[in-house]
Amino acid sequence: MTAPLQSLIDCGTRLWLDSVDPDEVVENRKLGITGATSNPAIIAGLIDTGRFDDDIQAFIDQGEDDEAIAWAMTDKLVKDAQAHFHDVWQSSGGNDGWVSFELDPLLEDPDNDAPLGQKIQRYIELGKQWSEGHDNRMIKVPATEAGLGALEELAAAGITLNVTLIFTPRQYHAAREAVWRGRQRYGKLDSFKSVYSIFISRVDVYTEKDVSQLSDDAQGLMGIVNAKQIGLDNAAFWKGLDLPLQQEMIWASTGKKLGWQAEDYYVEALAGSDIQTNPPETNAAVQEMGKTYTAQSKTLPADAIVKELNDTVDLQHLEDTLMSEGVQKFADPHKKLIATIAGKRAALSSTA
Repeated sequence: MTAPLQSLIDCGTRLWLDSVDPDEVVENRKLGITGATSNPAIIAGLIDTGRFDDDIQAFIDQGEDDEAIAWAMTDKLVKDAQAHFHDVWQSSGGNDGWVSFELDPLLEDPDNDAPLGQKIQRYIELGKQWSEGHDNRMIKVPATEAGLGALEELAAAGITLNVTLIFTPRQYHAAREAVWRGRQRYGKLDSFKSVYSIFISRVDVYTEKDVSQLSDDAQGLMGIVNAKQIGLDNAAFWKGLDLPLQQEMIWASTGKKLGWQAEDYYVEALAGSDIQTNPPETNAAVQEMGKTYTAQSKTLPADAIVKELNDTVDLQHLEDTLMSEGVQKFADPHKKLIATIAGKRAALSSTA
């Protein structure tokens, strides 16, 4: 019998790991995972384990402050993961084997009152800084006003992008159009790669709370239908341009959020195309379930359900609500990462 994760791959899913834990990268490579994503919460969790105290101490000895150490550790862990996937990147001609590096989430801190233009310029500067010299590093930028405003210039500099925190078709279209404009300015379309990360499970949390009038048949399906519709749109757009590399969706936020959902609720529904980025525990749970997955990512529910969802859910209100929550969830983990470094500094100094 084919292993569950292998059956996902066999039916057309590309699997990435939502972690840059060196041990998990090695183990998940054996399961067929071919890329990785990272964020400050992942980095903070790794630092908390104590496994990287020697690295942190070395940065302390170099006189680095807490924020500089946070970025240095992020760079190191992402770079180490890149090394594990570099052969995939080479053999696929740049179509796979990428590891995402998230730019400064504090640019989206609600307390950050810097002008929009300044934030856009900072995203551009940071994207150039953290991408320089890397083959298979994707720069992750959120689909906020400032993030979207930076995409064209980043793409025009030849930077490979992962546009994240997408909830709606409006955000996706704005991201895709900006990236494509920028890349056409840069040229070298044979090596052009981009991905668009749509957050899925949070949408169903929203509809359960804010769109309670949905029928029982439709409730809990908006995240999947929204993702599939955007995915179909994405596939149709890029197919017409006949590019050598795939411009793909990343199905993100695929862990179960509602009590009645199975552990693989979103994994199963979105099997068959594009990229799923799962944390190690999700991959382990999927393996234990013992299922064989088949392609479903291009199949929508009954027309009546799709119509009900499209007619009932106010996408602008959904986007406004989830982005308000999302930018807070975006900034807070980076603050925690810096606080984790400060705590580690104190602990290491007390044992010196």
